[in-house]
Amino acid sequence: MSILDIFRIKKIKTELENVRADYENLKKIMTPEHQEAFDLTIAISKLSHEKNLLLDEIQFKKNKLDVLYSQYETKSKELLDLDEQISLESFSLYKPKFEFANSTIFKQKLDTLRDAQKLMIKEGTACVGSQSWTVNNNKAEGRKMVNDMIKLSLRSFNNECDVCVANVKFNNIATYEKRIIKSYETLNKLGKIMQVYITEEYLQLKLTELYLAYEYSVKKQEEKEEQRQIREQMREEARLQREIDEARKTIEKEKRHYTNALEKAMKQLEQCKSEEERLLISDKIAELQKNLQEIEVSLQEVDYREANQRAGYVYVISNIGSFGEGVFKIGMTRRLDPYDRVYELGDASVPFNFDVHAMIFSDDAPTLEAKLHKTFENKRLNYVNKRREYFKVSIDEIEQVIKNNHDKSVEFIRTSAAEEYRESILLRNQQEIVDSEQQHAWQEVAVGNQHKN
Repeated sequence: MSILDIFRIKKIKTELENVRADYENLKKIMTPEHQEAFDLTIAISKLSHEKNLLLDEIQFKKNKLDVLYSQYETKSKELLDLDEQISLESFSLYKPKFEFANSTIFKQKLDTLRDAQKLMIKEGTACVGSQSWTVNNNKAEGRKMVNDMIKLSLRSFNNECDVCVANVKFNNIATYEKRIIKSYETLNKLGKIMQVYITEEYLQLKLTELYLAYEYSVKKQEEKEEQRQIREQMREEARLQREIDEARKTIEKEKRHYTNALEKAMKQLEQCKSEEERLLISDKIAELQKNLQEIEVSLQEVDYREANQRAGYVYVISNIGSFGEGVFKIGMTRRLDPYDRVYELGDASVPFNFDVHAMIFSDDAPTLEAKLHKTFENKRLNYVNKRREYFKVSIDEIEQVIKNNHDKSVEFIRTSAAEEYRESILLRNQQEIVDSEQQHAWQEVAVGNQHKN
């Protein structure tokens, strides 16, 4: 310790002794009132210190609470997602309770049902309660309390039902049904003392509203799908008509060309002076007549396709890169060139092109398609939407049905080329090998650097 430190310590001790002396002198001259004020000052100082400590602790716990609340929000969201996933995995099939023809009737029935609910509330039959209840021996106050309880029960029950009706889906309708019944039972249990309870009739109206709302949404979706299908069919028919018009225009142009050429050749034949020239022109006339006959056949085919609305092609196609092995789409098109339809199906909505296994022309293509669909009904991928024409079936089974119901000479391509898909697999494998080799090289460099160090 230095001399300067010793000097400072002595100075502090001296000042402390002086303060103590002043305090003792002050105590001698202080009145009881002064002593009390002094003690209060000391107490206030201590309390202020304690207050600051408590504020710091409150702020610390508040920050901790914010963190816990944030964690709670995250966990709650995860739990909701998990509940929805569990519902999706465990939902039971819903059996329709109504057979209305269209969504308009569903909407009318819903409106009628809701009007019936409003009428029950207005007439006091939706929720009832004892009118003999008294408060402080006052029946009017008792009736007011019971009516307030009725309003509270109805509001709570209606809010719960409205949430269920607004959010009902295929995977939660059974859950929402139980939720409405549970709310009904809970509210009736709470109102038991005042004999306030929601009626069974009102509960049934709410459950019926839930069923109607769900089937209404399903019917609307079905109608949208039907309208989409009709629009697609209309576009298909319009494209077919354009193809027919263009084909007829082209064929008639070729017919005029060959007819003019034939007339010219006939005139040349009349003017021939040698037998050799006559033979050459005769051969040319025969060829032109043959071409005109072929054109007439083509023109008849176009006329036939335009007149026969059921003539078309049934196609069997696959896309193993998109849907896997053993999955086939069995569809129909009336296009003059059916492969145009296949190219459309292989657009940007799927990663790879379709492979054609069979293209069968039929005078009654819809009937042949329907026969195939009916035969493989239990092998559909989509059991709900029958317009999705994908089937998990073997090419042998498809071939057998077609040959039994259409034409034994139909040729089938049994294997799927899937060129882009198979090339993609090879390229992916090559890239994985390159990545693996690079990773191995980096590891060797890292090990070498460690040895050097």
